[in-house]
Amino acid sequence: MLGSLKGRIFVIVAVLALAGWYMYNNYNTCAQERDRTGSARVCSPIKLGLDLQGGMHLVLEVDDPEGTMTPEARRDAIERAETILRTRIDQFGVEEPVIQKVGDHRMIVELPGIEDEERAKDIIRQTAFLQFYLVQSGTAYQSFVNALPRIDRAVLAAFGEEAGTPAERPETDREAVEDLLFGADPEEGAQPAPETEPEAQATEPPVRRPFSQLLQETGQDGQLVVHERDVETIQRWLADEQVRRALPRVSLRWHQEPQAFGAELYRTLWVLEERAFLRGDELVDASPGRDPQYGETIVSFELTRSGGRTFERTTSENIGELIAIVLDDQVVSAPVIRSRIASRGQIQLGAAPLTEAADLALVLRAGALPAPLRIMEERTVGPSLGADSIEKGQLAGIVGLIFVVLAMTLYYRTVGALAVGALSVYLVLVMGGLAAFNATLTLPGIAGLILSIGMAVDANVLIFERVREELRAGRVPRTAADEGFKHAMSAIVDSNLTTLLTALILFQVGTGPVRGFAVTLSVGIVASFFTAVYVTRTFFLLYLARKKPTEAIRI
Repeated sequence: MLGSLKGRIFVIVAVLALAGWYMYNNYNTCAQERDRTGSARVCSPIKLGLDLQGGMHLVLEVDDPEGTMTPEARRDAIERAETILRTRIDQFGVEEPVIQKVGDHRMIVELPGIEDEERAKDIIRQTAFLQFYLVQSGTAYQSFVNALPRIDRAVLAAFGEEAGTPAERPETDREAVEDLLFGADPEEGAQPAPETEPEAQATEPPVRRPFSQLLQETGQDGQLVVHERDVETIQRWLADEQVRRALPRVSLRWHQEPQAFGAELYRTLWVLEERAFLRGDELVDASPGRDPQYGETIVSFELTRSGGRTFERTTSENIGELIAIVLDDQVVSAPVIRSRIASRGQIQLGAAPLTEAADLALVLRAGALPAPLRIMEERTVGPSLGADSIEKGQLAGIVGLIFVVLAMTLYYRTVGALAVGALSVYLVLVMGGLAAFNATLTLPGIAGLILSIGMAVDANVLIFERVREELRAGRVPRTAADEGFKHAMSAIVDSNLTTLLTALILFQVGTGPVRGFAVTLSVGIVASFFTAVYVTRTFFLLYLARKKPTEAIRI
């Protein structure tokens, strides 16, 4: 049945309907997603690449400022980072991203259609190294307090007069801060200053406490607060090797966000145990949500079996203590251990928006980067530039089609018009094929589409020339058409097959735009082969069916 004229028409209509359905389905899915998220993206039946719909292009590099990583370690880090970033970006919802390793320590990331660029960059750059510490208390914390004079001396020795400047702030300022933070009465429990002679006051040097002068106690072991303006100073001091040697066996970590008290900002400095008792590689799942009791934003996590045993043992032995959840060397939250916790827990984010919790859960699920990444190059392609590319691509395609139509109809007359009709079917099939494979159309892809149009015309030229030869040999039109299509088949198969193999090789070894060109060219070759050997022949048979068997045709 399919070999008959009606069967052929049925196959062509069915294929066109299938291509149209794929294009409609892609457009409808995009429109529903746009309405759900409230975005302003422009939907089309075919996914558009970075150069057509706009987006972001990043070049990332392994961040090794001290140069301590070996070439092998850098190569391994970028390979692992490529896998982790692909998982993060896929879960973030970017369609058809390009993530490609370049050299031993660089990577290209292209995110077409991205709207919140800063959020995307934060997700890409975040190392997401998760650790769980116990906050020091009791005698352990007291040992740190007792070491403060030694730390002050180390700061003075390392930084000299520069470290003495903060100590000259009036002591009344410190008391006012304590009163503001903790509601303490500065007069209560205060020791009266000893009365000394003016001469003695002039001769006794003031006690210089550059480090401890900037720390304010909270009344809770393991927690100190520092004015936001002094955070950078303390960070610089703590980075010094001489100061680090003066520290006891502790781990100092800043809270992720500062706290506002009145018009001032303060940041908590946590005094933690030296080593983390659990790391994020024991985490198997994380999901955002809200605490039903307090309405806080949270990230619920689940640990592996071994991690759950460690977590359960540590929490059961430290009920009433604080446990610090540290992400990328900053404390995210420090809840009180109220009971034994097995394999599930929560990270409290307070009043943070739910999108922040979703991003944190995303990077935790994908895993920690083996090394920090630095953005070396950043380019943003605006939608207007993409629209201009589409407009110029359409113009090039229309001009090419006009020349093809004129050449075919002027040279081959009626059968040339049949080939133009088959070419229209070819364009619908190419668009439907790209939609069916969820392929992304890029600017080089448009070039591949125009090139495949030329190949489709080339196949028709081969067929018509062979039919001409058969007609000159004296055969009747129907026999000439059959022989012409049969003898042209080998040349059409050879040309299309070799081009298809080339396109597949380009797709395998190419990247980004080259792959877009290869995909469009491959789909176009398959569509051109179908239209040349099946659609054009069907149209030819329809044309001959209206003529008498012995009536001459002009080609």
